[in-house]
Amino acid sequence: MPPEVVDLFIRFRVGLILHAGDVNTSGVLLALSEVAPVLAVQGNNDDAILMENLPNAVEFAVGPHRFGMIHGHGGASARSEAKRHYAGRVECAVYGHSHIPLIERDSGTILFNPGSATDRRWGPHFGIGLIHVTEDGIDPDLVLFSDPRHLTSIKPD
Repeated sequence: MPPEVVDLFIRFRVGLILHAGDVNTSGVLLALSEVAPVLAVQGNNDDAILMENLPNAVEFAVGPHRFGMIHGHGGASARSEAKRHYAGRVECAVYGHSHIPLIERDSGTILFNPGSATDRRWGPHFGIGLIHVTEDGIDPDLVLFSDPRHLTSIKPD
């Protein structure tokens, strides 16, 4: 995990960190948990300890809003797996696997893939996501970057 990502989370005073799989090793979750509580699901590239201890999927609430999170491997696409599990059932579904940053809506559900802070695969950018949650709604945002050092210039509103 690039230290600039952790620093951004500290600067933005995040209250909860979500990891949609491919954590790889427990040390990543430990480092993130020093910033805020962490919810994570297993990904297809995680080590045996994580695969044994992390759930496949998780549903949770933030205030009055329902969320779901899944990595998304094992189906036609990560996006289709997120839709199949959560579209119309939760307000926001967070997923990973493809590492393709995306925000879209389906059946009243926000489908949110933040990308990856460490593996951009086929895309031009690394990505992380920020989700601002209020009583009135959910506002997801993608933070795309080509070099983690670029994150140092991003400031909270």
